[in-house]
Amino acid sequence: MSESQAPSTGALPCRYHRRSSIVVHIGDTPLGTGYPVRVQSMATASTLDTEAAVAQAERIISAGAEYLRYTAQDKRVATNLGAIHQALRAKGITTPLVADIHFNPTAADTALEHVEKVRINPGNYVDNKGNVAWDEEVYKSMHEKVCERFGAFVERAKELKRALRIGVNHGSLSERMVMLYGDTPEGMVQSCLEYLDVCREHDFHDIVISMKSSNTVVMTAAVRLLVERLDELGYPAYPLHLGVTEAGEGEDGRIKSAVGIGSLLADGIGDTIRVSLSEEPECEIPVARALVDYIAQRETMSPPEGELPLWSEYRNLCRDARRNTSAIGSFVGGANLPIVVQTSSKTSPNAQEQRPDAILTKHGQLQLPNGTPIAGISTFIVDCGHVTPETIDTLLDSPQTLILLESRGENPVAEWRWGFTQLHRAGVKNPILLKRTYCTPDLDLFRLCAAADCGSILLDGWGNGLCLDNPYLSADEITKTSFGILQATRLRMSKTEFISCPGCGRTLYNLQNTIAEIKAATAHLKGLKIGIMGCIVNGPGEMADADYGYVGAAPGKIDLYKGQECIKKSVPQAQAVEHLINLIKEHGDWKDPEPAHTTK
Repeated sequence: MSESQAPSTGALPCRYHRRSSIVVHIGDTPLGTGYPVRVQSMATASTLDTEAAVAQAERIISAGAEYLRYTAQDKRVATNLGAIHQALRAKGITTPLVADIHFNPTAADTALEHVEKVRINPGNYVDNKGNVAWDEEVYKSMHEKVCERFGAFVERAKELKRALRIGVNHGSLSERMVMLYGDTPEGMVQSCLEYLDVCREHDFHDIVISMKSSNTVVMTAAVRLLVERLDELGYPAYPLHLGVTEAGEGEDGRIKSAVGIGSLLADGIGDTIRVSLSEEPECEIPVARALVDYIAQRETMSPPEGELPLWSEYRNLCRDARRNTSAIGSFVGGANLPIVVQTSSKTSPNAQEQRPDAILTKHGQLQLPNGTPIAGISTFIVDCGHVTPETIDTLLDSPQTLILLESRGENPVAEWRWGFTQLHRAGVKNPILLKRTYCTPDLDLFRLCAAADCGSILLDGWGNGLCLDNPYLSADEITKTSFGILQATRLRMSKTEFISCPGCGRTLYNLQNTIAEIKAATAHLKGLKIGIMGCIVNGPGEMADADYGYVGAAPGKIDLYKGQECIKKSVPQAQAVEHLINLIKEHGDWKDPEPAHTTK
């Protein structure tokens, strides 16, 4: 791979260019180079309920979905995809349908006869569970089973001119792959490559690939590793489907999705996206479209001027960049947690649910939210596009100065990367905050844009905090968004994290109502991660990061988890939240909520 190229994108760190990929034909909606980034969603109606499934499809497609996915748990469910497909085509709706398969290759065989695309999960397509003794012979026999079973499926897809998605989930890697490569991005990539090689052996290339996780750090690392590995192996550049699983709902779901998906789109990676929200599926589409449109406009933007870094230099500069900054006491830089700084003109500390760590006054001074000056720290605003020798000399002589690196142009990711590069080339070690003013009155759009931009840089390894502003929005919303971005990048936990699935036809209870009930009871447990999963198909795996889990086990029955261990089985749903609270208390993680503050 040429050093002048970004891994699998052909771009530079400070220049946007969309990755070239082969074209995959999915019904009458092709995917890949020459076509826009497609947006899609997944139905939550039962796939067996044709009338409800079709009605929901009309709503989702009217919202702008270009592909629509349905779960197909078994042959009977998969067969009904034919009725849904036929009913939609009778209405003149030609949007390609996708079947989502777990554990059941027979269901995949059936679904392939009825829809334009089938997603299979390499982690549970044919692999056995619970092998006690893994040895070379067992590994070999399982690989042969994959080649035989999946190979026959691929041949049929080729005959029918269907497309396939190899959809790897971090939470459901096969035991075999975990034993070989660990529960890691490497394990995810190897799981994909095994199935991809079968497709190539059968000269089948209508393939889309996804690497998903509820952890944005794992998800982005896996996707980047995959595209790099495809380049190294000389494989075709297959289109990529991007998504953060179990992102949640509301502002948290939007911010988390924007961090994971947006940071990849910003580097030109991704051909179709799904924003997974624990809301009605049609609510996902405008979020996905806004995110795609925000990044796509960078195609026509000029890169910063100067000796821009190659990826090799940039990755080297990024290595431990945040921790290697000089600490200013126990406040910022070095091993300190990233901070949130708010501007004084926007602050209303008495009303804020989450207070910023500091206020930046109009004179460039830092003070605590209560107005107390912070002694011994000065600030220096640096424009990414105008890092002068005089600026460098000033900063080298001022180790106690906090840099506010400001992006003022149209491509913040490129500008911030260029600013960081110039400072680090010169040996500047001061802690650096990302500073930018977003001028949109649309709160959701602000969250998406800020999360995509800041998330890219924070996941790169830069940045000791955020200093964001928006003249149209309250200080509360700006601060909440900033803390949300830091939490979504796993850099600072400031509230309870809810890892909740978006729901599908497998969901066994009212997901949205249950999430609201659990949030009302546990939202004060700062730093605790709670998984809320509609069923057991992906539930325990996809909430692998969670401290506690609430998983649908059967109609009206809930399984409760501590980590990956099921502690209470088949709890009646009516008492399940109470039992969850008791479980948290039993393990010493419960704190009573603080009394509400009142103001006179």
